[in-house]
Amino acid sequence: MFTCFISQIEPKDVSQALDDTHWIQAMQEELNQFERNKVWELVQRPIPRLEAIRILLAYSCFKNFKLYQMDKTSTRAWYDRLSSFLLQNGFIRGKVDTTLFVFEKGQDCLLVQIYVDDIIFGATNDSLCKKFSNLMQGEFEMSMMEELNFFLGLQIKQCQEGIYISQSKYTKELLKKFGIEEGRTVSTPMATNVKIDKDEKGKSVDESKYRGMIGSLLYLTASRPDILHVVCLCARFQSNPKESHMSLVKRIFRYVKGTIQYGLFYPKNENFSLKGYSD
Repeated sequence: MFTCFISQIEPKDVSQALDDTHWIQAMQEELNQFERNKVWELVQRPIPRLEAIRILLAYSCFKNFKLYQMDKTSTRAWYDRLSSFLLQNGFIRGKVDTTLFVFEKGQDCLLVQIYVDDIIFGATNDSLCKKFSNLMQGEFEMSMMEELNFFLGLQIKQCQEGIYISQSKYTKELLKKFGIEEGRTVSTPMATNVKIDKDEKGKSVDESKYRGMIGSLLYLTASRPDILHVVCLCARFQSNPKESHMSLVKRIFRYVKGTIQYGLFYPKNENFSLKGYSD
């Protein structure tokens, strides 16, 4: 129990950590402690990543179809029962994302994404959506089909020009929760001349509050890639945060306060290629 694993370097990314046997041993020991203390239970993952939801939104713009949603009271066996039902009715389960199901009929396709007790779906032919809705209501206690407009804190607006997603409601709740409703705003999430390090001589701050702020901001990056870089930098110091780190996090909140309506827009066009830019 008192063995100490010492690494000569601090990994810059996950690939470096996985090349260091001491880091692997330390990570495995922490997982073993979780299991010994029975603080978690390893189960099959029936929940898609937020990135998968965003890809579905982008794809619906590319294919020019609307997305809908239905829900039901969840049970522990809900995913197994639903997936079996879909497979029996001609759907194909995704190999990478097992919560995605696809049904093809001629040139048309129906996409179904499961999230716990919520179902998001859309099709290149709207009649497939109506048939799917009737099928689900006939088999399960499902709500009526309605247009997708709010999901997991994401506000979704589907319009003729494309799809806009934002988290303005969630952002306002965060500002209120951490007491940053008042005060000035800033034009950038991080100053250009700031150097971020461990600041070992700095004064420590409430670790629980700092982690809570970081976790909340990380969820906000689902629609705010403009803060992703600085939030990830600040997340590196969650184990022993200092006043200097808290100051940086509060600046992110002040920036977010002045840009509440910012979000992501997926335009409808014929080009589905990925482009990257750098200054």
